[in-house]
Amino acid sequence: MKIFQINLDCTRDIAVESVPETAFRLYFFKKAAKYTINGCETSVSSNSAMILGAGGKKDLRFPPRQELKFDCISFSPSAADKQFMTSVKLPLNTPVRIKDEFSVLSSVMEIKNNFVRQGIYTDALIELHMKIIFVLISKFHTGSSEKNNCLIPRYSDLKKLRRSIYENPSTEWKISDESMKLGISRSYLHRLYTKAFGVTFNRDVIESRLIRSCELLTSTNLSVSSIAEKCGYENDSYFMRQFKKYKSCTPSEYRRMAENND
Repeated sequence: MKIFQINLDCTRDIAVESVPETAFRLYFFKKAAKYTINGCETSVSSNSAMILGAGGKKDLRFPPRQELKFDCISFSPSAADKQFMTSVKLPLNTPVRIKDEFSVLSSVMEIKNNFVRQGIYTDALIELHMKIIFVLISKFHTGSSEKNNCLIPRYSDLKKLRRSIYENPSTEWKISDESMKLGISRSYLHRLYTKAFGVTFNRDVIESRLIRSCELLTSTNLSVSSIAEKCGYENDSYFMRQFKKYKSCTPSEYRRMAENND
């Protein structure tokens, strides 16, 4: 699988001069939008993903003056990749509402991180995360995911909590506070949260802050100190230690590598 471009938090359609016509495009719409394929306009809701096949690319349009926010990955799948996409019944040119959008966003950010770093296992990691996204899109397209999740007690409350964590990474999130609000014990909330999302409460708090910090590092000229504060860190040193632990580079190195890859 070859990745040509990765564009995050786009507010308008992106140039594709360097992308071949045979390339596919993965869109993740963070806000509602409209697109046109082969003359047919369709609305798409927020937190939706779509794999645009090579045939529909030229007809993709966004209406003027509409507030947009989306991520886009332009890629060329190998024969093996296409076989995998077929095996998981991945829908093409069809928007799919992602009911657990953070799972897709995490993989998108990991693809961006590995694309920027270009390490020895870059290609393998990018391919792995792309396949994760393919499986998630297919799963939500079939509508099978919510059947099991609905069996988890307080699932709707857990979804609201998780959304709040990712939308407000600067908040001082504590599982003891949230368990008190929900009227359950801390250990029970920990078990429910992990069962519902496959990740702990604390790990999600860290992930939300890292995702936000990467966005700020690549889209603003804010100092590392300012970014640390906006992402909920009380001091720069702890932010830099945690960033390097999970991203394998310092914030400044990440910003520099991102600039070199633009």
